[in-house]
Amino acid sequence: MKAIHLPATAYTPQVDFDFSTHRLSLRGESYPENAALFYQPLIDAVVQYIGQLQETRITVDVALAYFNSSSTKLLFSLFDHLNQAALAGNDVSLNWHHDPEDDTIVEFGNELADDFNALELRLVEIV
Repeated sequence: MKAIHLPATAYTPQVDFDFSTHRLSLRGESYPENAALFYQPLIDAVVQYIGQLQETRITVDVALAYFNSSSTKLLFSLFDHLNQAALAGNDVSLNWHHDPEDDTIVEFGNELADDFNALELRLVEIV
């Protein structure tokens, strides 16, 4: 599958989905006017990607300093698909990067751990 590399904008995160190395990354801020328009093609690509995998180690790095509620819904959809990949026998590690003083982002990471327990979630402090 072809990798997806999108530069960050004022409203959308940097996207680096390198399917050949099984590394997916989102970095920056996410508050696009139409979150579905931005995220749905990414989710569709991930669904296609994980449909081809068996017993694969996938590493996901997410370092979002801010995301709005419409982005949250779509991020949950993305993480749900990754959780399903883990339940299907893949090893999916989610590194949730956060500012140690940002309680909201930390709490969201903890919520992800509760909601998607097949993912190996690590809270990673940004230094």
